[in-house]
Amino acid sequence: MIEMTHDVRGDVLILKPAKRIDSSNAKSFEDEANAKIDAGPKKVVIDFSGLDYISSAGLRVVLTTAKRAKAAGGGLALCGVHGNVKEVFDVSGFASVLGMHAGVDEAIASLKG
Repeated sequence: MIEMTHDVRGDVLILKPAKRIDSSNAKSFEDEANAKIDAGPKKVVIDFSGLDYISSAGLRVVLTTAKRAKAAGGGLALCGVHGNVKEVFDVSGFASVLGMHAGVDEAIASLKG
């Protein structure tokens, strides 16, 4: 089971996973994120400031979450990416594909434009 909190600011859903996203909990993250996108805001920010590790399974669910949000007429932005997690995003090329921002406010602003 994924450790994750969420918040809604206006028309933006903010997901904040904690500790790890790996093969043992990636499906849980995907299911929870999809349910929240289907039920609410289609603009999504994933705040990685509380995440210490992400595996390739985690990258896959971030990508599927981005596709789901975009298909629903919204979008996805990332923030708080640091340390090992940032390195994984950089090496995989995801950093250039997905919008990465310093904080939640910057990520929200990027979805408004």
